[in-house]
Amino acid sequence: MSTWLSVTKAVLPYISDIISVAAPVFTRRKGNTEESQLQILQQQVSELQAASLQNLGDIKALAEQLKAALPLLEQEMRQAAQQADARLRRASLLCGLALGLGALALVIAFAALLNK
Repeated sequence: MSTWLSVTKAVLPYISDIISVAAPVFTRRKGNTEESQLQILQQQVSELQAASLQNLGDIKALAEQLKAALPLLEQEMRQAAQQADARLRRASLLCGLALGLGALALVIAFAALLNK
């Protein structure tokens, strides 16, 4: 559980960057002439390229963090599975012991009944 929290804390600082880059505010079309529209289109393309480069950097950073976090999560899952197996073995042992004591109590009760 603590590994999950550390992964979440590592990813949270990037969320606002991802959202701001994913929904950029592009240059508005204000010109009516063909030349001004061409300049606006070129500026919008530049903004899109910058946004995609920023996205690429953010994705690489998140991928590296995920790559580092996955082995920790797998290790934690293995430990949890080992603990669950140990608990199951302990519960099975206690059930067997309780069954044996119950059978012994029945035998003693039956023997006491026969001795009367």
